[in-house]
Amino acid sequence: MTRPWLDARKLLVVRVDNLGDVLMTTPAIAAIKHTSPSAKITLLASEAGAAALRHVPALDDAIVCNPPWTKGTSGGAGRSAHADRRLVNELARREFDAAIIFTVCTQSALPAAMACRLGGIPLRLAHCRENPYDLLTDWVQDTEVCATGMRHEVTRQLDLVKSVGFEGCDERMQFRYPATDVLSMRRKFMKAGGDLLRPYLVVHPGATAASRRYPAERFGTAAQAVVDETGCQVVFTGGTDEEPLIAQAQRHMQDPGVSLAGQITLGELAALIAGAQVIVCNNSGPVHIAAAVGTPVAVLYALTNPQHTPWRVPSHVLNRDVPCRNCLKSVCPERHHPCLLGVDAQTVALAALDLIRPLPGVPLSPHTHSPVAPLMALG
Repeated sequence: MTRPWLDARKLLVVRVDNLGDVLMTTPAIAAIKHTSPSAKITLLASEAGAAALRHVPALDDAIVCNPPWTKGTSGGAGRSAHADRRLVNELARREFDAAIIFTVCTQSALPAAMACRLGGIPLRLAHCRENPYDLLTDWVQDTEVCATGMRHEVTRQLDLVKSVGFEGCDERMQFRYPATDVLSMRRKFMKAGGDLLRPYLVVHPGATAASRRYPAERFGTAAQAVVDETGCQVVFTGGTDEEPLIAQAQRHMQDPGVSLAGQITLGELAALIAGAQVIVCNNSGPVHIAAAVGTPVAVLYALTNPQHTPWRVPSHVLNRDVPCRNCLKSVCPERHHPCLLGVDAQTVALAALDLIRPLPGVPLSPHTHSPVAPLMALG
């Protein structure tokens, strides 16, 4: 059953979601490459997801698409059938031997399966709830529901590729960046007023979905508390559209730190996070970059869905349990974000402090007492 898959040399992996979703799929992609090292793996992804190509060693190429079965940047407006035909033609032109379609449990793999079938890809694998008949040649019955205790997204995708014989040796997420990204990040860091000799924490107050955004002013209050306790500097990150959030956070700080919003590339962001004592953020892409590079994470984790928590990295996942958890909504249906607003800024600061570890030879705190002792209740 698995032999045709292990003999495939041109594989398409489909993950048409955000960057974080692609990063959570990298252990499964790495398992394919580990089992079939001569295989060439192409990622079919959104523009945001395809940005991972440069940073995931297991990937050889990427195709950018905005298919009609996803929300898309335009919410579906302006996507024509002509674009769908172009995608099918591109798949046919590349003559892939096999396609693996990665989805969350709330997504259907069948539209992508149809595109791959029309593109002449002979082997097609995905999770599926109903019998896909000839749309998929291999499939795993999807009985999973979005509920507390469900398996992590990384595990879901690893289980899928294992079903056809791909076994990995390292289940960590992948993200690599060249030394040039480190050097350029440092130049931008200094230009923004940062001190390379002073330990720092990264604060990322944005998130694509409004339901996953902790109040910016509380990020500022928590960050200032960490500065007061440790003497660290704060570095804010985000896109240019998130600059107002950062400004709002900085207004609640005596030492506003520096902002690199809209100034750094994806690789530079990873290099910045890799050098941080801790990152404090919402459930967004930087959480998964931090997990890939091994930086501790204090994440304000809205209870919209349970399976995207930090993967195999020291972390505190902060929220307040609510009856409406696992709502899957981009906008809070309760209109008052109880799962996030139930976490005060002091709790965020204590979580970050618990994750900070002193650098060798560098005094982290100007105070004489340890911040860790009162934090054991955090778990």
